[in-house]
Amino acid sequence: MASLDRRMFLQTAGLAAAQAYTGKISVLTDPFPDMGKAPSANDHINLALIGAGIQGQSDTRWAVQVPGVKLVAVADCYDGRLAHMKEVYGNDLFTTRDYRQILARKDVDAVLIATPDHWHKQAAIDAMNAGKDVYCEKPMIHLYSDGHAMIDTAKKTNRIIQIGSQRVSNVLYAKAKELLAAGSIGELNMVSAHWDRSLSQGAWNYTVPLDASTTTCDWERFEGTAPKRPFDAERFFQWRKWKDYGSGVAGDLFVHLFSGTHFITGSNGPTRGMATGGIRYWKDGRDVPDVMLGIFDYPQGFNLSLRVNFASGGDDNEGFLFTGSEGTMEINGQGLTINHAPHPKDPGLTIGTYTTAMQKQIVEQYDAKYPPPRPTANSLKSSERYTAPKGYSDSYDHFHTFFDAVRTRKPVTEDATFGLRAAGAALLSNESISRGGAVKWDPETMVLAKA
Repeated sequence: MASLDRRMFLQTAGLAAAQAYTGKISVLTDPFPDMGKAPSANDHINLALIGAGIQGQSDTRWAVQVPGVKLVAVADCYDGRLAHMKEVYGNDLFTTRDYRQILARKDVDAVLIATPDHWHKQAAIDAMNAGKDVYCEKPMIHLYSDGHAMIDTAKKTNRIIQIGSQRVSNVLYAKAKELLAAGSIGELNMVSAHWDRSLSQGAWNYTVPLDASTTTCDWERFEGTAPKRPFDAERFFQWRKWKDYGSGVAGDLFVHLFSGTHFITGSNGPTRGMATGGIRYWKDGRDVPDVMLGIFDYPQGFNLSLRVNFASGGDDNEGFLFTGSEGTMEINGQGLTINHAPHPKDPGLTIGTYTTAMQKQIVEQYDAKYPPPRPTANSLKSSERYTAPKGYSDSYDHFHTFFDAVRTRKPVTEDATFGLRAAGAALLSNESISRGGAVKWDPETMVLAKA
């Protein structure tokens, strides 16, 4: 979210939609309502940021709102971002191009990694080996080979690592998980999710600073394990547009939808996926699709369909629709809506092809077994709606969960195993398009399965 204030979470349109809804409306409880509670001196956490781009700066604004958290150091490959962070957080902030200098500092307790995707693995492993707890932006991996090394390092070092798909800390998602488990929509058979963006929101065409050069940008450090190329300011500042550094819409947005699906359903992931897509609008030299569609098989007996459109002529929006045998459950920007459609206990009559005498006999037997008046499918339908509390933010809650784990050593919901299962499933889409067919995945062992 762009706003700094949790109290701006429910937009005017969202409130209007909730007020116009005529069914049952319940406002969920904010799990962390007291933002001003001061922790003890021993509970203070010094945080360092690695990667101070748009997402890194946004994450930091939420992180430091958690009581007892202070930003003490920042690493980035562009001098302008380091200067800006000093303007915002004070001249005593330690800044560097080399994140290893941050990891060597004894006053750093935890790091927030918001680098390009191809740096996630190395930065996280280096941080955990240096004794730091890690909040790593999604997708956890850039390559399938990254994931198990990160999981193994977390276990070996006994460090907390949380991946940054904040929706799994959302109160609406927690309520959806509860309702689904309680059978509110019957047996789940289909999940549809989308995250579309209009041209006004853009498609990673971030502004390139006027002073971008090999003097102000550490291009060699930025490249890391990526193929070596001459300095390219667009690749440096708009890196999501290229496979060398990012994972396309699959790693940027599909991974959120997988994280939400897995959290709400309790599934570890799909066993097979297939995707299609292409560069339909943004023909600007990028090599990743701006439109992508994916379909996935889950061993729990449901299918997942996903869509991202980076040239949508409609509104910017994200949402889920869970369809079950007895209703639907929808999550959108305004809240969570359940539409119950339970089946009548009686199976209904289909007697039009029988003789009149036979029809009469069947009706008599039916009335004896299911005495009237009998409820109809329409008479059994009902709806209910849940909204987040005013000013609510799942970004704040996700960081609150992380820092609570740093203090208490309690496990987090979105650990490295959860993160790999979400990112691994998301990257099936890229793999499918590359291969031109369906791809199998083992969600238990978290490896690509043999065809």
